[in-house]
Amino acid sequence: MSKIDKKLKAMKTNPKNDWQISDLKSIAKQYSIEYRQPGTSHVTFSSNHGLYLTVPAHKPIKPIYIKRFVELIESLNEENIL
Repeated sequence: MSKIDKKLKAMKTNPKNDWQISDLKSIAKQYSIEYRQPGTSHVTFSSNHGLYLTVPAHKPIKPIYIKRFVELIESLNEENIL
């Protein structure tokens, strides 16, 4: 299991941890999910298949956004897109 996979598993089991936007960006990069941050307040993660998630870049990230990010990755894995 790679470092990124371990981090994703940790997000799934403990979304209340003090996660930062850099953690999400590193996972997105590994899974070929594009992200853009036009300003400083939000980051939008998007796949080539029309799935996207906008996350406020405030520290710490609220658990609901971590859960949704994990769901985004898992939905792409289930559809064998990644």
